[in-house]
Amino acid sequence: MIRIALYQPDIPQNTGAMMRLAACMGVGLDVIEPTAFPWDERKIRRGALDYIDHIDLTRHGDWTAFLKHYENQNRRIVLMTTKGAIPYTAHEFRADDILLAGSESSGVPDHVHDAADSRIIIPMRPGLRSLNVVNATSMILGEALRQTGQI
Repeated sequence: MIRIALYQPDIPQNTGAMMRLAACMGVGLDVIEPTAFPWDERKIRRGALDYIDHIDLTRHGDWTAFLKHYENQNRRIVLMTTKGAIPYTAHEFRADDILLAGSESSGVPDHVHDAADSRIIIPMRPGLRSLNVVNATSMILGEALRQTGQI
């Protein structure tokens, strides 16, 4: 099963919306801490609604714990980034990929960027920086699920 991973998210409402996306699409969700906000389930539920009870959620204390959790599982980390070179529609997804999204304010640090197995982008109009993290993840997840026959 494809999973979504959030690297040190900044905005609790986006985390809640990502939980809702994961629940509706039947994929797992990893949150790589620390978060920039106190983990307040009440605030997160505002975005996730009652969907939070329908997801496979794993919280990791840090990047190292996340990597350790998935070592020896032969999963690829596919970084969704504005600094990638491969358009997401040209990437060949696998059914066990982990789609990694960086924090809303700063993306991921270089060591995380370098650890990714691939780095994909959403082509956009020149001069514009990025989409909302949940919108971008939704687009890419839809393509990954389509390619792998999981929808």
